[in-house]
Formats: sequence, C-alpha cells, structure tokens
Amino acid sequence: MSGPCQEDIMKDHANSLNEIFWNRIDDARAVMLEVGGRSLPMAPYADKAEGVIWFITSEGTDAHEAATSAGRIRLIVGDSGAKLYGDVEGSLTVADNPDKLNELWSPMAAAWFEDGREDEDVRLLAFRPTSGEIWATDGAAGFLYEIAKANMTDETPDAGDHGRVSF
Repeated sequence: MSGPCQEDIMKDHANSLNEIFWNRIDDARAVMLEVGGRSLPMAPYADKAEGVIWFITSEGTDAHEAATSAGRIRLIVGDSGAKLYGDVEGSLTVADNPDKLNELWSPMAAAWFEDGREDEDVRLLAFRPTSGEIWATDGAAGFLYEIAKANMTDETPDAGDHGRVSF
C-alpha cells in the first residue's frame, strides 16, 4: 500500500492554510486593501461561513469606488497579533445588507461617521477572496527561538506555515 501522493499532501496543506487564514483573519485589527494602485487601511470583519471579509466605509471613498468598478482587489495582511501575513486577491462589491451592517456596527465604526449608523454615506463592502499566498507564524517568541536555534546549528529557521491557497 502506498502513502499519500504529493498532490494530496499539497492539497491538504493548502486546505490547512485556508482554515488558518479564516481562523486568524478575524483577529487582525487592520488590513490594507490595494485599490487602483493605492493601499488603504481598513478594519476587517471576517465571516468564515459566508467566505466574505466585510468592510464599513463611506460613499465616495476609494474603497467604495473600487467596489463599484468590479475590478480585482488585493488584500494585504501583516498582523503579528493575529500571527498572519498574506497577499490575497479577490473581488470587492457594495453590499446592500442592512442586517449585516447592524450586526457589524460598533463604536469604532461610528467614530468615522458624523451621524453614526444613520449617516446616509455609510456603505458595507464585501471582499470575496479567490486566491493568495499566506504565511502563518507561531508569534514573535517562536520566531526568535527559531532564529537563535538556527544560529547555533546549521538548520534554517522554521518561520511557520506558508503556501498558496484558493478560496
């Protein structure tokens, strides 16, 4: 009986990274959305069940304009607290979902709008990832340990899980 083939191992690793991404993106406080050659800091609200990362923005912002143009968008995450780094492509659309907006609304979101949730410019955006490259680490202490170990041996440091994923 033979063991798993290389393709199955790679698929399992990609599935594992996909799971890690959804579990950790929820802990990220901010990500960068690359739209039209500009990178915009945004607060993500991950919804693993729907496969969507939600953003609250204002009508007329670069993020809102990008969502109305149906182009490809990149989400860049580099969050040591979430132990997640990545470059993910996907689509960004304007979502007409008042219930979801109410669910996600928070004092942090309210701070950006003069009239709070009732502000007529409040918009909900949905980012649906399609593919990307993910790095998941064990955190700063684990990384420092790996660097120290590598300097004392001839081994390369283990910086965590890394690979390409499809969503």
